[in-house]
Amino acid sequence: MQSSVFDNYLQDPENTLVEKAVDQGGIPVGYTCSMIPEVLLSVPPMFPLRMRAPGVGGTEIADIYLSNLTCSYTRSLLEMAMDFRYDFLAGWVNAASCDHLRRFHDNLQYLITPEFTHILDVPHRGEEQALTWFTQELEYFLQRLRQHFDMQITRQDIEKAISDHNDFLNLLSGISELRKMDHPPLSGTEFSRMMLAAITTPRELVREKIVQFRQNLEQTRGMDNYRARLMIVGGQLDDPEYIRTIESTGALVVADRVCTGSIPGLEQIEQKREPIRAVAEHKLLTPSCPRMMDQFDQRLQKILEKAQKFRVDAIILEYIKFCDIWGVETGALIPALREHGYPVLCLEREYHGTETGQLQTRVQAFLESMDK
Repeated sequence: MQSSVFDNYLQDPENTLVEKAVDQGGIPVGYTCSMIPEVLLSVPPMFPLRMRAPGVGGTEIADIYLSNLTCSYTRSLLEMAMDFRYDFLAGWVNAASCDHLRRFHDNLQYLITPEFTHILDVPHRGEEQALTWFTQELEYFLQRLRQHFDMQITRQDIEKAISDHNDFLNLLSGISELRKMDHPPLSGTEFSRMMLAAITTPRELVREKIVQFRQNLEQTRGMDNYRARLMIVGGQLDDPEYIRTIESTGALVVADRVCTGSIPGLEQIEQKREPIRAVAEHKLLTPSCPRMMDQFDQRLQKILEKAQKFRVDAIILEYIKFCDIWGVETGALIPALREHGYPVLCLEREYHGTETGQLQTRVQAFLESMDK
């Protein structure tokens, strides 16, 4: 019941809060990857929107232009773009995070030709030279934003955006912390809906809804009838129905280390003298994406640390079919996590649609294998 307000914002990329912000003079800019510093798109009147493809029925048109070995996330985005579902956007920002997103960017420019597009070149390592390079890359990105949208974007503007960004993440983190309780007052499905609403709507407009959600949780009785506490680890997962199906077996998802989740998505940006450098360090040094070649040990340690704090019983690894980055990562994570005593279930899936029966059966068998 509490999450119904967020459901209303997840059915269409151009939700009512986006429409309201545009009517008030806001500039919506879509982005497609966690390696993109959305905080730089938060300088008013711009506001960032994490792009999803809710309700996409198939990718028949996108399949003409993208290989069927390209992940279904990028094909779904292109399908909806070609169906004019993203025409309300004032611009797109992509990252050269993987070959799939690069091909999406190329086809977006070729087929749709948005008024503004930019692709960030992101290093694969986090050493000093890479940080210097990425800082310069972000400075060039800001220069393009200034020129196209006729904005100044001063250092003070960026510092304010970082401060507001951290404050918003602090609100979300407070709700995430509730899942550490023996009897959490919200399910993983409800938390997923809230997180998705937080990144797909203007923050200044959705904030009030999230504050109210937090207040309602204080009056909510905690859950005490779950079979096991689960952590989900993997790539792009912006479908709350996937988590709802997992929880329909009696499990409870208490932690989510996915591209659109709380780990490490709620880690704040350190406020330093040079704000652009701080943003670069945050993106390259926070152990998040498997594309960062020198951070596997840090990513593993972060998962283990959070699993302990959220008192996780088992871990589900999920990744979209043909995602090379997460496909390789899971191959290394499975034995490493099992070595530390965690039962692990690995699930390959498509971006759109949830094979409910099959997913339920696999999770059910997984829980039974743990005597849960």
